Amino acid sequence: MIEIDDKIVSADLLRECFACDLGQCKGICCVEGNAGAPLDIEEVDVLEAEYPNYRPYMTAAGIAAVERQGFMVVDEEGDYTTPLVDDAQCAYAYEENGVTLCAIEKAWAEGRTEFRKPISCHLYPIRLVRFSNGGVGLNYHRWSVCASARECGKKRGVPVYKALKEPIIRRFGEEFYRALEAAEELLKN
Repeated sequence: MIEIDDKIVSADLLRECFACDLGQCKGICCVEGNAGAPLDIEEVDVLEAEYPNYRPYMTAAGIAAVERQGFMVVDEEGDYTTPLVDDAQCAYAYEENGVTLCAIEKAWAEGRTEFRKPISCHLYPIRLVRFSNGGVGLNYHRWSVCASARECGKKRGVPVYKALKEPIIRRFGEEFYRALEAAEELLKN
């Protein structure tokens, strides 16, 4: 573990490799699992406010799930998560050319919203843990559906944190990202 300000970072983010390989996994992370994607409470209001902008890209089943369950649900652990369709696929997911994608991100890519997607989705496979003292832990979540991403990352020599530069900066800022780079250098020596 590495401490940067009030953040505890798993060294695996610097040592392990990862690079999403949608051609292999087909976006299965948006379909499988035992709960929806984690949400920050602030994101719930954004999801509701931006709904008209990304709704056109959602499936009929996804729209029905949101209208029935709301823009978020509380999971078994008391955390806010995205609603699911039939306890499986994220309500905000849709399929295009055999790949499951995010309707919110599609609206963002087309300039219809400034909200890209929930930060937990953007940061995956990093999972955040909030501590009672206000600090945050960054852990590397290993999921079998991402085996091809680990292989792809290893072939390319891309550490987890470098594969996730954009979302890390989105959530924690450039200074924190530079601190991760410095920590990686220290680990090499």
